Amino acid sequence: MRVLIVKTSSMGDVLHTLPALTDAMRLIPGIRFDWVVEEGFAQIPSWHPAVDRVIPVAIRRWRKAWFSAPVKAERKTFREALHAQRYDAVIDAQGLVKSAALVTRLAHGVKHGMDWHSAREPLASLFYNRRHAIAKQQHAVERTRELFAKSLGYTRPDAQGDYAIAQHFLAQSGVPYAVFLHATTRDDKHWPESHWRELIGLLKDSGLRIKLPWGAPHEEARAKRLADGYDHVEVLPRMSLENVARELASAAFVVSVDTGLSHLTAALDRPNITLYGPTDPGLIGGYGKNQVVCRPEHSSQLSDLPAAAVLEKLQPLLAAENVHV
Repeated sequence: MRVLIVKTSSMGDVLHTLPALTDAMRLIPGIRFDWVVEEGFAQIPSWHPAVDRVIPVAIRRWRKAWFSAPVKAERKTFREALHAQRYDAVIDAQGLVKSAALVTRLAHGVKHGMDWHSAREPLASLFYNRRHAIAKQQHAVERTRELFAKSLGYTRPDAQGDYAIAQHFLAQSGVPYAVFLHATTRDDKHWPESHWRELIGLLKDSGLRIKLPWGAPHEEARAKRLADGYDHVEVLPRMSLENVARELASAAFVVSVDTGLSHLTAALDRPNITLYGPTDPGLIGGYGKNQVVCRPEHSSQLSDLPAAAVLEKLQPLLAAENVHV
């Protein structure tokens, strides 16, 4: 059985789709997947053992010059790649009109997706041949697992979902370290730099190194400010997503704001303290083993979350590393 997945973005959404593939792989012998995904996240599906072919799409970039000759040529190449295979099922896990119209509609095979009352954008359901009712008040991972189960004809397993990508990254031994994921796109999801520096200072005598990744120049500048004056902090060079994943996979633990790399940490089964302010971790938060929510006690403002409260959440992880602060 060969299935096409349409889940193009964002990073967290793409990662949240992986446990559904694992369910299907374990319950349907021989099932294989192709996956249409935004070019910036094309590495992620390739890490899963049930994925044969990744078909990159660049809707975000193409829409800036949709009718230019280079973009028209890229779109033609994409359509040819999409039409190269007839699928037993096409599962649109995105639920948006844009992806349904520009990707799902063009694929060859019976098209499955969420129904009018379940899809993120109800009009997207008009592009599907089979529409499935999926309960909204559950984590995004579970919604996708339910969609795959109904589309492919099996019962969703009761056990927690398995991303099945941790084994792609072999953990490296050496001096223990933590990774602090300080960068996110929304201003209200940032933890103040003063709070980060206070936490870094509290861990100064722990013997743990702290690594700070970044992906854009302003994030690099923030990382350098956070590391200033601390010998136990390392600002990493700019890295590919795969190399960032390797750093996360070998970390003793991670402290993160609500960002795509926090979901990657969860997918890699690494212990993670995630700092939440305005977002609801119950529906879109970290899903997996050893994922700990840390929120302000009486507020949705991350500035109201003190470093001492984060350190308290870290104590069991520090103890596991035989570190006491």
